Amino acid sequence: MATEGPAMRRVQVAEHPRLLKLKEMFNSKFGSTPKFYVRAPGRVNIIGEHIDYCGYSVLPMAVEQDMLIAVEPVKTQTLQLANTNPLYPDFSTNANNIQIDKTKPLWHNYFLCGFKGIQEHFGLSNLTGMNCLVDGNIPPSSGLSSSSALVCCAGLVTLTVLGMNLSKVELAEICAKSERYIGTEGGGMDQSISFLAEEGTAKLIEFSPLRATDVKLPSGAVFVIANSCVEMNKAATSHFNVRVMECRLAAKLLAKYRGLQWDKVLRLEEVQATLGVSLQEMLRITEHALHPEPYSPEEVCSCLGISLQELRTQILSPNTQDVLVFKLYQRAKHVYSEAARVLQFKKICEEAPDNTVQLLGELMNQSHASCRDLYECSCPELDQLVDICRKFGAQGSRLTGAGWGGCTVSIVPADKLTSFLAHVHEAYYQRSGRNGTFEKQSLFATKPGGGALVFLEA
Repeated sequence: MATEGPAMRRVQVAEHPRLLKLKEMFNSKFGSTPKFYVRAPGRVNIIGEHIDYCGYSVLPMAVEQDMLIAVEPVKTQTLQLANTNPLYPDFSTNANNIQIDKTKPLWHNYFLCGFKGIQEHFGLSNLTGMNCLVDGNIPPSSGLSSSSALVCCAGLVTLTVLGMNLSKVELAEICAKSERYIGTEGGGMDQSISFLAEEGTAKLIEFSPLRATDVKLPSGAVFVIANSCVEMNKAATSHFNVRVMECRLAAKLLAKYRGLQWDKVLRLEEVQATLGVSLQEMLRITEHALHPEPYSPEEVCSCLGISLQELRTQILSPNTQDVLVFKLYQRAKHVYSEAARVLQFKKICEEAPDNTVQLLGELMNQSHASCRDLYECSCPELDQLVDICRKFGAQGSRLTGAGWGGCTVSIVPADKLTSFLAHVHEAYYQRSGRNGTFEKQSLFATKPGGGALVFLEA
């Protein structure tokens, strides 16, 4: 249950090759044995892109790929971090003087986000240090939430070292908030599914208050993830935060248009909730209230009756203060239509008509078109990959995660899976010379996995 904390499981490490290898590497690195291990999974968002930070429900599932950390508390105040991947250098710092550099999204900063989130939640100032060895098999910058999985894993590591207890919901909320230390103004989907996932079911994640509902996916279909091999780091670019701010500004302009107290409004969902109208009605209001031509900062200020200085310091985030163009109409239209698609997707899964797979596929296709045309978070490689997936048997295919690179998710009838994988592999990875970057992790069928947990050696 969401009110409980993450599970603690006793395991024979020798029977789990990955844990055993991590234990051996830990021993050669630190000259000692881990006291426990923590895992937190990545996720694939099936539908509901870029709407969690607008207050709307999303529909992800956890994948089996995860972050795994071996941990040994130590008596000093030194936090020592190492990674099994030599691309990620060792890092050490004082556990009571955590500095997170927003200008450099280095791997260890994500660990520090989770660590600091727990530290601040409990108001602790005299923390013990620890040795940690991190092993991740989620492809980085792929839209499968490797960064958030590391934040969540670090949060659970810190909680376990302290001997404290928190529910999965509390942990998810703390980790969602603490990931913003790195400068990403995200919602809460990635952290929520990492803790609240259960094997065998996708989840409808709702916010304010945070809760998760099982969504049973159709048995006759498989969800396939394909990596475009274009990397996109949310924290290293401003694309993501610009979209968050465009949605914030659209919410304020819509609120002002309808005579609401716009200065208190941050999210598009708040406008709908305050007006008490349907998503369809919000789309109509958007048509009347906003124009398709981009807004300049000056026009936004004129609409709201504020100065440029107030816009920059009171509304925009630090790394979006110099943006010259805001596409408010397009972003609001995407958010309200995508929010409706999520609810429709869940309804179809519940009612399970004979053509369920076709109907879900259509919603996924509509979602991709909206992400591409209205939200502009696709890229040529993702569009090409989506087209290839549809051509070779996917009933629906769309980008997943923040976009601008990363992965697609496709719904494929189970009986077409083998030929689908072979054809997509040939058409996208072999023909385009991407075979060098192709790994097992680039194209794979997935099923809903479980959430974060702690392993103790039996």
